[in-house]
Amino acid sequence: MNTTQQTARVGLFFLLGVALIWVTFETLSDGKFFEEHQHKLVARFNDLRQLKVGDEVRLAGVRVGSVQATRLAGRQAEAVLQIDPTVAIANDSTATIEMAGLISGNYISIDMGSIGAPALADGAEIRTVETPDLNTLMADIGGLGKQLQSSLGSFSAALNGDPSKGGGILQKLDKLVTENSERVNATMTNLQQITDKINRGDGTLGKLVNDPKLHDEMLATVDEIKAAASQAKEFVANAEGVMDQIKSGKGTLGTLVYDQKAADDIRASLANIRSVSDKLAKGEGTLGKLINDPGLYDSAQVTIKKVDRTLDGLNDSGPITAVGIVANALF
Repeated sequence: MNTTQQTARVGLFFLLGVALIWVTFETLSDGKFFEEHQHKLVARFNDLRQLKVGDEVRLAGVRVGSVQATRLAGRQAEAVLQIDPTVAIANDSTATIEMAGLISGNYISIDMGSIGAPALADGAEIRTVETPDLNTLMADIGGLGKQLQSSLGSFSAALNGDPSKGGGILQKLDKLVTENSERVNATMTNLQQITDKINRGDGTLGKLVNDPKLHDEMLATVDEIKAAASQAKEFVANAEGVMDQIKSGKGTLGTLVYDQKAADDIRASLANIRSVSDKLAKGEGTLGKLINDPGLYDSAQVTIKKVDRTLDGLNDSGPITAVGIVANALF
């Protein structure tokens, strides 16, 4: 083998090695010689739920980065997110840990946030929302299954019961039906007789069901009730109108209720009436004396008797004589 052939083979192997390295590089780093600057965000959770380095970060379902690191931060866990620098994350966006599937791992899901919201700065902390994972859901379902099993057991015990204590609901119901079968049959017979009478038109209910005249009368009665109800509504409306007028101070009653001057006049009149009644009770004044002085009453009786005698004498006397008799009788 000469030197030229050996040199050609070495060069060929070198080119094959370079090509293999290039294919590997293209596969692992998308053909980029230098790693571009990545935008980092911090997401803090109570539990990362098996989230690991390299898991995807998705914005509205689109991959925009990956988990760069996970670490503890006090009583919480933090995930450092490596975001594509060309993608802006709104400062009111929220991050959640979602399941990629039953077999595959989890990923970070970020919502779009509100329109026009400023973007989060590099190294800022993004808001997070805790969501239940599959293990939590399975545990809750297991607990629910145990509760359901316990409830079914209690229900079964209530249905079957303890035979020594009379059994459960089913046994008691069977016993109740057995002991009262004759009564139930009698009741059913009575119901059958009642329905037969109703079908034949016997009794008030039967006539009401089968007699069209009673049906028409009932409809007429209902119409009368409706008319009465309409009149009652009209009366109520009128009463409301009167009350509105009274409240507004219109009319005599409204004036009496809301006019202060009228109220004062009524109070003054009542005071005057009470004063007059007090004077009458005390015998003051002419009317008071007439009411309380028995002498005046006796004098009035005597005068009335004289007038009666005078009127009796007028029947047999002339006009002039009558005047003289009246004068003598009175004075």
